[in-house]
Amino acid sequence: MGVYAFPRMALLMLAVWASAPSLAQKTASDSIAEYRAMLQDGNPADLYEAKGEDLWKQLRGPNKVSLENCDLGKGPGVVNGAWVEMPRYFADTQQVQDLESRLLTCMETLQGFDAQTIRNTPYGKGEQANITALATWVASLSKGMAFKLPQAHAEEKRLFELGRQLFYYRAGSHDFSCATCHGQDNKRIRLQDLPNLTTNAGAGLGFGAWPAYRVSNGQMWGMQLRLNDCYRQQRFPYAQFGTEAGIALSVFMGVTAQGVETTAPSIRR
Repeated sequence: MGVYAFPRMALLMLAVWASAPSLAQKTASDSIAEYRAMLQDGNPADLYEAKGEDLWKQLRGPNKVSLENCDLGKGPGVVNGAWVEMPRYFADTQQVQDLESRLLTCMETLQGFDAQTIRNTPYGKGEQANITALATWVASLSKGMAFKLPQAHAEEKRLFELGRQLFYYRAGSHDFSCATCHGQDNKRIRLQDLPNLTTNAGAGLGFGAWPAYRVSNGQMWGMQLRLNDCYRQQRFPYAQFGTEAGIALSVFMGVTAQGVETTAPSIRR
């Protein structure tokens, strides 16, 4: 070893020692937040927004019409602010629908698509992928607005209560519920902080972020797929697209998040 090696090594060790306190102060959550912030400027969700806007205006389906007369709850063709008021009751279907299931209804009634065929399509494939893009665009036009889900209709109230019960329902091989991961503060899985969805701020952080781009698998996910992946981790059965259970959980989270501003479409781990 050369004569100058020891002084250089000593200086290196001194530099590492001097920086140790600042490194120790940064938590895993801080590092993940910085990582997301760096990615946010180039969030691939922007591409899905553009695709969704194009799909909204395209003449598609057997009827060769656009979705520009689709009623998302604020009148035919009104998109701005629609996302923060869903799920909600729709008189024409006599159901409480979330954004994705409502888009499917419009694709069926306006464009002539076979809704059941699309429901049976695997998540992220075919027309389901198009629904995700459409939902991403619609959500982007409510970004920064506060959630104000309606709860006047009896069906809206019923689904809120059903969603609350499902949130705490324990079952499966691991005896898990949604509350197992999302019912307390300061919980995480691996390096991921888990929002407490029983609180106003936590529900806004969790529910209000989807649709979101998943960096870990390079996919855009809507809320229905996000919930189904939670069911998968709980070892619950596969939930069909548009199932009432998923919509009920969305009502529970959305109402709990009343007044919180949406950040969707966001970027997630």
